[in-house]
Amino acid sequence: MSRQIIVPFGPQHPVLPEPLHLDLVLEDERVVDVIPSIGYVHRGFEKLVEKRDFNNYVYLAERTCGICSFIHGMTYCQGIEQVMGIEVPERALYLRTIWSEYSRLHSHLLWLGCFADSFGFENLFMNAWRIRERVLDVLEQTTGGRVIQGACKVGGVRRNIGSEKLAEMNEGLGIIRREIEDLTNVFLFDSSIRHRLKNVGVLSKEDAYHLGAVGPVARGSGVNVDLRKTGYAAYGKLKFEPVVETAGDSLARCTVRARELFASIDMIHQAIAAIPEGPLDVKVTGAPEGEYFSRSEQPRGELIHYVKGNGTKFLVRSRIRTPTLTNIPPLVKMLAGCELADVPVIVLSIDPCIGCAER
Repeated sequence: MSRQIIVPFGPQHPVLPEPLHLDLVLEDERVVDVIPSIGYVHRGFEKLVEKRDFNNYVYLAERTCGICSFIHGMTYCQGIEQVMGIEVPERALYLRTIWSEYSRLHSHLLWLGCFADSFGFENLFMNAWRIRERVLDVLEQTTGGRVIQGACKVGGVRRNIGSEKLAEMNEGLGIIRREIEDLTNVFLFDSSIRHRLKNVGVLSKEDAYHLGAVGPVARGSGVNVDLRKTGYAAYGKLKFEPVVETAGDSLARCTVRARELFASIDMIHQAIAAIPEGPLDVKVTGAPEGEYFSRSEQPRGELIHYVKGNGTKFLVRSRIRTPTLTNIPPLVKMLAGCELADVPVIVLSIDPCIGCAER
């Protein structure tokens, strides 16, 4: 008869760069149950909304996460703009879309590198991050920041991109695409990588739906949901389809993110080709009074910024629901029944960002 033991995984682990703690209940080398614990990096963001006026809070919203910071700021701004009835200029909407997709590129490349590290491919890790540097260079050149951009504001954007720079970005994307093709071919077709990922951490479509999985975790299990299809920012004017895989395993989630790199490049090409001339922002007067759920598609999935104002410059409430928090119940389901050696790979396959999950 097998004896159950509990093995702690995290919050400090060589593979997991995020403070997530899992108590793994084992029988021999097989995981039979998982008890997650979070709360190691709580920062009090939602309380600070009472001490920073709604315009300045954009900078705090961006700092919810250092990887998908621009999309946090944009989603918060969209909520305030809806409450106040502000119509954002079309050029600003296109710029927001371009920067959002560059953020998705850098996030997915960062994840591919960390994922390669989780199963011991150091050279693949370095190559993914080398390509990511090209993306960060563009973000720095166009916004002034490599990680925290600070380019979004209530009513529009703070920076413009000239026509010459847009043409240069268009050309540079061709180089990035060719390098990504070489990189993703290794992830998707190398026999040793497929052996580590295929049929590991399987999440069925039904479980993904009922447990509330979002983003590549949901789409890797065949759930066709992508908030960009709602048409916020300039996405309603772009042609694209959500990237969906049906196997539901770690390889499927990797494939979704790999294919989304090419989808993001295509969307940036479209946005650069269609971006109109015009102002970058509108003058904001008054203060928000009312409430709104602002939703967007982060690299990890659906992001919600709930804002509520009472007509003063300080909001009454700000509530952030991040995709990592939503993907923890599906992660527990994936881990049940797996081998202990596969735990790091499965945990990394959801692209966890615990800094996001704990505001």
